[in-house]
Amino acid sequence: MCGRYSLTTTTDAMRGLFEFENLPNLPPRYNIAPTQQVPVVRAGRARVRELTLMRWGLIPRWAKDASMAAKMINARAETIAEKPSYRDAYQERRCLVPADGFYEWRREGEIKQPFRIGMKGGAPFAFAGLWECWTATETALWFTEGEVIETVTIITTVANDKLRPIHPRMPVILPSDAFDNWLDAANDADTVQPLLKSYPVEPMVYYRVGQTVNNSRTDSPLCIEPLNKGSGGVKAE
Repeated sequence: MCGRYSLTTTTDAMRGLFEFENLPNLPPRYNIAPTQQVPVVRAGRARVRELTLMRWGLIPRWAKDASMAAKMINARAETIAEKPSYRDAYQERRCLVPADGFYEWRREGEIKQPFRIGMKGGAPFAFAGLWECWTATETALWFTEGEVIETVTIITTVANDKLRPIHPRMPVILPSDAFDNWLDAANDADTVQPLLKSYPVEPMVYYRVGQTVNNSRTDSPLCIEPLNKGSGGVKAE
């Protein structure tokens, strides 16, 4: 699964990769967690890409309340075409979720060791995502009754050979030359299904980070700091 990630890349650099027209001022995010607002790139009018903010954790249009959101941060690539929660979004509301790293945990002795995973050189990339609109049926902490809420989920698939020793699954990462095909709602599910595969091993790296990232309320550069940096600590693998 993918339950935490980072986006510290400057907005200018993101615009160069994702080619959205609007240029919002986005602060660096070191520990993005479920239910928080996250940047999402989608096809807007005339298929021009736009960057907007959505809540991470998909709420289906037909949901009676928002309780499903925390359980729907990820959607399995193998089943999204059939599951009622994702089926319509898979056909009509596909998106890109910008990131420059994500976290997974592996049991090592008595602790769960966090790893930060990304690309060589720290380059930004895109998760494949689905988004939905939900009209709030009540007033709660982060929405009011009648408000239209846009939410997003990140698609996952089986992990590649490099990441499998850490976790059996990984988010679907799309190469930039697949962005147009993925975002184009005119392409049906059969057309885009081949895109939902494990990312190649060679461009990817990972390294151990400290336990700071375990607290979802902590969002600081310490979250991405290599463990024991400067004292012979683990290097990127």
